[in-house]
Amino acid sequence: GVVGIVDLMADVGTQSPTVYDALMNIGYLAAFIAVNLAVMNLLPLPALDGGRIFFLCVTWVVERMFRRRVNPKYENFINAAGLALLMALMVYVMFNDIVRIVVG
Repeated sequence: GVVGIVDLMADVGTQSPTVYDALMNIGYLAAFIAVNLAVMNLLPLPALDGGRIFFLCVTWVVERMFRRRVNPKYENFINAAGLALLMALMVYVMFNDIVRIVVG
């Protein structure tokens, strides 16, 4: 989560011997997180870009098989449910990060 990332960056910065090394290590960590986020965003989950690509492929297949357009309200409902689950996961992860920092 966000709180855990900030805590990790603070640890990386304080454990480096010089300011230059701290900045370089934080930069490498930020680059690693950015690449990781890009890969996670392409997962075929609703409310993510990979989910949109997946729905485009499914819609194309359904239109070719049944010669009918898929009602967009179904896709919107699935994306809204996926977004709600994603937000719930983010709240859960943030809560666990805060508890880990306060307790440990």
